[in-house]
Amino acid sequence: MNAPASMLKRGPQAIGGPLSFGGFALLFLPLMFIGMSFAHKYGIITLPPSARAIVLFSMLISVMLTGMPISIALGLTVLVFVFTTTTVPLDAVALKLFTGMEKWEIMAIPFFILAGNFLTHGGIAKRMIDFAATLIGHLHGGLALAGVISCAMFALVCGSSVATVVAIGSIILPEMVRAGYPMRFGAAVITVAGSLGILMLPSIPKVIYAISTNTSIGALFVAGVLPGILLTTMLCVTTWYIARKNNYPRQAKATWAQTWKSFRESFWGLMLVVIIIGGIYSGAFTATEAAAMSAVYAFFIAVYVYKATKLREVPKVLIRSANMSAMLLYIIGNAVLFQFVLTNENIPNALSDWLIALNLGPIGFLLVVNLLLLTAGNFMEPSSIILIMAPILFPTAMKLGIDPVHFGIMIDVNMEVGLCHPPVGLNLYVASTIAKIGITDLTKAVMPWLLTMLVFLVIVTYWPWLTLVVPQALDMHSGHEPFIPMWLAKYF
Repeated sequence: MNAPASMLKRGPQAIGGPLSFGGFALLFLPLMFIGMSFAHKYGIITLPPSARAIVLFSMLISVMLTGMPISIALGLTVLVFVFTTTTVPLDAVALKLFTGMEKWEIMAIPFFILAGNFLTHGGIAKRMIDFAATLIGHLHGGLALAGVISCAMFALVCGSSVATVVAIGSIILPEMVRAGYPMRFGAAVITVAGSLGILMLPSIPKVIYAISTNTSIGALFVAGVLPGILLTTMLCVTTWYIARKNNYPRQAKATWAQTWKSFRESFWGLMLVVIIIGGIYSGAFTATEAAAMSAVYAFFIAVYVYKATKLREVPKVLIRSANMSAMLLYIIGNAVLFQFVLTNENIPNALSDWLIALNLGPIGFLLVVNLLLLTAGNFMEPSSIILIMAPILFPTAMKLGIDPVHFGIMIDVNMEVGLCHPPVGLNLYVASTIAKIGITDLTKAVMPWLLTMLVFLVIVTYWPWLTLVVPQALDMHSGHEPFIPMWLAKYF
């Protein structure tokens, strides 16, 4: 759900046309590091632990720079490294792959993908847009504001940014153009508002982070609610200001009867929020079982309530979901092996000790993590970043007293920012395709909202209370987070 097929089929030619000197250099680098690994195996050179860690990461990065899909790059790097520089038997690698993929929580991913596909094509998005428009359509930029609100409502039940952009954008962008809004403005709003899909309640990146760090999925789900509401408000304020400045259209104020009618029509879709939160909080089912319930409920309302999806179309939805799930699970499988190699080489603990020795403290460490993740967002999509970075950064965060749920939501917000800017911002490409405008034009148009998201990232990073108050109030996470964290209070 988070990566288009074209991103998984790139070869060396994807770097930029016929191979030049730079292209040959990119091909030479991975061969050089692979050669160093084999030289170590046959005793030509001896690589100390620190050098082996450098070779491991350099090999991975150089292989990815050739345009090879990240999943294959991870698998190739791990197999070469294990075979040449460690004494780990290959059957232990196969066993680790099997046991790593056997985690119960991983089942949440295909179920949320299936639910997202039914929701996208089930008529739910249209009803949410209509309901949002009756609430705030009379304000400056009312239809754009309705787009932000409907993205937030859809995000509460979907779990994917790309699906949110497709579901809301394909309906509201033509309506905005007909109402007199510039297409660039509408596409920019939906590009950024669509990123709420991975912050509110269910979220595939949250599931991947939970799997990588053994953090509670349920706590991560509800931890995104308050930050999501704050980001929705900030995006609405930015949208309203730009619309008012440019005197964009307003709709007639809806009557209470119209608002009530649109609410009744969107009620069945919004009930999915109650099912997810109520089911997990009451203990009726786990977060993974909530994903399965979401898929079944989304199928029911799409086919039998709203009747926007015909029974004969269900096999196509299942096949599409299976393809997306297989793609993502293949990445996870290779990332499990990569994490195994990291642990075997003791890289996370060594890096943790080194970072703590720098005396950065929680404030400095979180700043470094944000810069690192924002940089990674220029080259990789969210799932790959979390699978690679989370196991490396998590031990340091724990030693510095940073809450694992807060740390996960902060990573999630970084992924949101990465989805909205080139060169691999998936929301940007999807919105560009729907709106039929160039990436460059859309990138310029999205900048005011992108700056808003960066301000929001700072707030989430240094105000853990915003993230933790809801899961702690629902007894889904231990402890009591003060309004201002202890490591920040000393500066006030």
